[in-house]
Amino acid sequence: MPDKKVTIQATRFDPDHDEKPRLQSYEIPFSDESMVVLDALNYIKSHVDGSLSYRWSCRMGICGSCGMMVNGTPKLTCNAFLREYWPRPVVVEPLNNFPLIRDLVIDMDDFMHKLKSIKPWIIRKQEIPLGSGEHRQTNDQIDEFRQFSECINCMLCYAACPVYGLNNEFLGPAATALA
Repeated sequence: MPDKKVTIQATRFDPDHDEKPRLQSYEIPFSDESMVVLDALNYIKSHVDGSLSYRWSCRMGICGSCGMMVNGTPKLTCNAFLREYWPRPVVVEPLNNFPLIRDLVIDMDDFMHKLKSIKPWIIRKQEIPLGSGEHRQTNDQIDEFRQFSECINCMLCYAACPVYGLNNEFLGPAATALA
């Protein structure tokens, strides 16, 4: 397996120098069946082209930071295994429906503004002063809200949603589910 290579085509865009985004190809070693797209991007950044910009954090599908388009589908790059694409090239692009800042980095301001606007947190019927102890919930109360706490705000649903891409007033799938 050490002789295998995979081609990664990543979006490149520097707003100071480029009129529009373009794809740049990188051929890198495909050394391990457990390699994911994020590993490939990290390899490129560390060994081939240190100027490649993208977001990532946990590498475990928990934080949602590494959401990108992989061969046209919104995916967490930490969970997108290269073996599922090899030997075909893997095209990595920024999430659809968001303004592009640089390379694979999108502007999340609209998403964050709309999410905050619906107040996606529990609002108590009666305020309890800070410092008065724990704010306890019953198991029934926890169960009622558990489904909403599982969203990791990865924005993949926004990239897949044609309505969000066409209508600036639409809150988007995650914010609508929490509203």
